[in-house]
Amino acid sequence: MVFGAFDGIHAGHRAFFNEARHHGDYLMAVVAQNHIIEHLKGHLPEIDLEERFRLLEKEDQVDEVIVGDGEVGAWEVVKRYHPEVIALGYDQREMLQSLNDHMDEFPWHPEVVVTSAFEPDKYHSSILKKK
Repeated sequence: MVFGAFDGIHAGHRAFFNEARHHGDYLMAVVAQNHIIEHLKGHLPEIDLEERFRLLEKEDQVDEVIVGDGEVGAWEVVKRYHPEVIALGYDQREMLQSLNDHMDEFPWHPEVVVTSAFEPDKYHSSILKKK
């Protein structure tokens, strides 16, 4: 299971998916709701939720797309789908801390991996949006 805003899919996302796939045989991508992105990043996504969902569905490495929780830190989607592995991006440090803080709420213990950066000075969404 991976998480993100996925506000436009780029090579960095695809490298993230590829690395996450090495930890399992089925990849679920959880796409953040608009108000969650606004809360976390201070702005709404450029692409609406429905279109971000459709773009993820077209990605070959993504097997299932799931709309994320309506509340930050709820982790209901994790509780509902019971992933064996949760792969977080190198830049999702706050999410990693929150996940670790809530790990005792899960009746199983998913493996948590942090993926490596793929050309972060070139393929980070915040950089691409400035161009």
